[in-house]
Amino acid sequence: MTAITLWQRYQALKAEQPKLRIRDAAAQLGASEAELVAQDPSARRLRPDWNTLLGGLKAAGPLLALTRNEAAVHEKTGAYEHVQIEGRMGLALNPDIDLRLFLSQWRHAFAVGGERPSLQVFDQQGEAVHKIYVVGQTDRVAFEALLSAHADKAEPVVPQPRPAAERKPDEAIDIAAFRQEWRELRDTHEFFGLLRRHGVERTQALRLAPPEFAQEVGLGAVDTVLGSASETELPIMVFVGNAGCVQIHTGPVHRIVLMGPWLNVLDDGFNLHLRMDLFKQAWLVRKPTTDGIVTSLECYDAEGSLIVQFFGERKPGKPELARWTALADSLAAIAPGTPRPQAQA
Repeated sequence: MTAITLWQRYQALKAEQPKLRIRDAAAQLGASEAELVAQDPSARRLRPDWNTLLGGLKAAGPLLALTRNEAAVHEKTGAYEHVQIEGRMGLALNPDIDLRLFLSQWRHAFAVGGERPSLQVFDQQGEAVHKIYVVGQTDRVAFEALLSAHADKAEPVVPQPRPAAERKPDEAIDIAAFRQEWRELRDTHEFFGLLRRHGVERTQALRLAPPEFAQEVGLGAVDTVLGSASETELPIMVFVGNAGCVQIHTGPVHRIVLMGPWLNVLDDGFNLHLRMDLFKQAWLVRKPTTDGIVTSLECYDAEGSLIVQFFGERKPGKPELARWTALADSLAAIAPGTPRPQAQA
């Protein structure tokens, strides 16, 4: 398939399905999203100088940050300030734009024009890692100047196959040692090291965890968390990510709307879209820290990939909110397989 044929096929597909998103269109066409974006006449390839590119976004003022995976889309509006990059890791620490960046996964960057200009980044597989869109308050002149300064020569996108994950059987794991180390955690960030040391995947870790620290619950727990947080104005944290970026919302949620398979938060400055038909497991997870137990609701797809995590709003050095702990504890009564309340309506 030539590049021009790919773009023409996309235009024909869009004519048939005007609301079709480019990610889904690319899948239907047997291409990666990055390959399709690269053929957009309004797209320009950018030099992957992540430090100056991300650091320069501050001058543009408010922007919309979008990070997604197959089953969740997280959109947050704010300024890209306090961006820190060290080697292949990066952070953006702001009340609104709160990101964890895994830059070893970042490969292709494009400036995409049209009615709503954007900066779009893709990984080596051609999947979207992070997208940044202008909003009404954006300084478009500054945004365009930054992108123009990073213009690079065009080159074809050649997606690389994603390495197959090595799956270690349960019987090859020292479960007693794994459970003891879980009980000895002192920070939530130590959890990743625990998984690496024992060679376990996330859902496998939850199955093998000390029983008091992980319990599978029904998918209706997601509805309960969002509905209860909205009704009581309980501030929560919502993490959505992929291999290259994790995006975080901290604060209240208000307008919860169910649209077909999508469960949505539609608030000013924060939108969350959860495709619940792709959710297969939900777990109530507890991790010991020096500040006390930290409790989360974690959701996974059929392949065991993490879709979304919910926490109560929390600052380092302080215990989690008692209201969040009570809400999370109540989720234990929602048995796996229990129909979602809103799904019955």
